[in-house]
Amino acid sequence: MKRLAFRMKVFPGMEEEYKRRHDAIWPELSELLKTTGISSYSIFLDKGDGSLFGVLNVEDEMKMEALPQHPVMKKWWTYMKDIMETDTDHSPISIPLTEVFYLP
Repeated sequence: MKRLAFRMKVFPGMEEEYKRRHDAIWPELSELLKTTGISSYSIFLDKGDGSLFGVLNVEDEMKMEALPQHPVMKKWWTYMKDIMETDTDHSPISIPLTEVFYLP
């Protein structure tokens, strides 16, 4: 099991909408993430600048590499593109973070 962390950014004024959409996450997306081996997935918000900090556990990073091609993932990204910074394919601009400390 590997822990991964990343940073994204929500547009100013869209913080509540971001949370609302995630509170109502689609069952098919939740199932896709779980069947990909993702668990303990959390996203935190810095209300000061709209930064989002995500952390998750993944069983096999290779399985995660297939997520961008999955129709449900593409549909979610299109749904979210109006409220956060995204790449041209509508995927969130996601900056990987390096773990420097962990207390299990």
